[in-house]
Amino acid sequence: MWKRVSIITIFFLLALGGVLFFTGVFDEEETSEGVDPSPEESGNEEETAPDLDDIFEKAAQGGMPGLSPVVGETTAQEVQEAWGEPEEVNGTEDGRMLNYASRNVEIGVIDEVVSEVRSTQEELTSIHLEALQSYQTAEEVTVEKTETESGLTITYAFAGDYILEWGFGDASGNPDSRNVEYASVSKEDGIDLSGMSLDEKIGQMIFGGVAGTGMNEETSTIIREYHPGGIILFGNNIESPEQTVTFLNEMKTTNADNPYPLLFGVDEEGGRVSRVPTQMKSLPPSGAIGDVNDPDLAFTAGTILGEQMETLGFNLDFAPVLDVNSNPDNPVIGDRSFGDTVDVVSGMGIQVMKGLQEEGVIPVVKHFPGHGDTSEDSHVTLPTVDKSYEELKELELVPFRNAIEQGADVTMIAHIFLPQIDATYPSSMSEEVITGILREDYDFDGVVITDDLTMGAITNQYTVAEAALQTVKAGGDLLLMAHDPDLIPEVVDGLKTAVENGELTEERIDESVERIIELKQNYNLSRESTSSPEVESINRKVEEVREKVR
Repeated sequence: MWKRVSIITIFFLLALGGVLFFTGVFDEEETSEGVDPSPEESGNEEETAPDLDDIFEKAAQGGMPGLSPVVGETTAQEVQEAWGEPEEVNGTEDGRMLNYASRNVEIGVIDEVVSEVRSTQEELTSIHLEALQSYQTAEEVTVEKTETESGLTITYAFAGDYILEWGFGDASGNPDSRNVEYASVSKEDGIDLSGMSLDEKIGQMIFGGVAGTGMNEETSTIIREYHPGGIILFGNNIESPEQTVTFLNEMKTTNADNPYPLLFGVDEEGGRVSRVPTQMKSLPPSGAIGDVNDPDLAFTAGTILGEQMETLGFNLDFAPVLDVNSNPDNPVIGDRSFGDTVDVVSGMGIQVMKGLQEEGVIPVVKHFPGHGDTSEDSHVTLPTVDKSYEELKELELVPFRNAIEQGADVTMIAHIFLPQIDATYPSSMSEEVITGILREDYDFDGVVITDDLTMGAITNQYTVAEAALQTVKAGGDLLLMAHDPDLIPEVVDGLKTAVENGELTEERIDESVERIIELKQNYNLSRESTSSPEVESINRKVEEVREKVR
């Protein structure tokens, strides 16, 4: 009997051993395919420190060995989907820090995108200061050492603006034997303009129009010699989806030597302000969307606008209109507005804005501080709105304030004379309006673009070069010159001369250029050619919206 029991026991132990063996194999395979296990989870206690070459190579791309988050690319949601909820969340000056203590990793987040990856994992903290000091970096990597009472930090700045920082404890004892306390990867704040000439900087502030429906010598010269920040097309530049895509692709190719891609914009609101080719159906006017007053419908309209723009090769849409249609005699706005109440205009306009953003297309809210109560057409003459700031805050300014709070990227300034606010200049040239109200009172730190400076509201009183200079002095960033490419050299020369004679500082130019470049980077503007357009699926979506507003 004991013999039988012994045999059964032996078989049992063998079976159990097999189960444990295969379970271990499967667990190992699952771990190896999972998302960045920490050293404790991997079960490899003898894992050696990562090679410094590997650390520096990963840091130059915004990451760290063994960790998937990439600074500037990975979102907070993606981190939490992979790693679960953090053990602790702490607020920072600009965002928050997600503490994954069990992984010895902290993730900084700004605007829901990873801004820093900080690690105290043993593989890094086992590295000695002496090893780091003897490591030879590439020539283009800038090294800076900072010694304080709390310790030593050594930072390495890479060409792509990524920063690798090593932190060490205080200098008590032998400094050369100190171990790393933490290592972090982040991205340098601000835009480095040191490699740009004044001409190139001023060029980024130009949003110009071009002639024709295809690349010609004049357009090529404008792009190559004046480095414009953006190009706008109108109906006379657009014949078909294929022609539009080809034209914009040709401009991308011509701009290939410019380190910053072009903004390609168009006025596509739907209704009577539509520039899409006839083969592509346009949405109903904003007023019809406002009449339905359905946020989901407005958001859908915004995503359709975004799809239309992307399909044709545009990356910016001069929409939505946030003017409140409060004057029935208004010859410019009418059903371009979502309605005659701030609630409808704010609600529908912001949803269209978000729909465009969802598709990766830059929306431009317009026409600040509000064109709804004018009785003149600014294309022809300068309208006057004789209202106080307090009155504007009760009506016209409300949708813009709400849009800014909801993440507006670009605001267009209207050509309106507001004598109670600025008795000298129209709003598009007014420091009181652009800097005082928009930037300081409403905390708008995005890009400010003028309405077209070739409109009668401006050219009846100023040269375009004069208006452009005053706009920049007032705080404007992008200068829209939609209908006369010959004016671009005049404006560039005028701004350059103003800097050279001290009338305008280069620091003021830099402020605008940094905003413009940051906008381009935030939307990851593509240099790749747009593929052949397919419009039928978008047309079906437009028809569905049309059915809902009938």
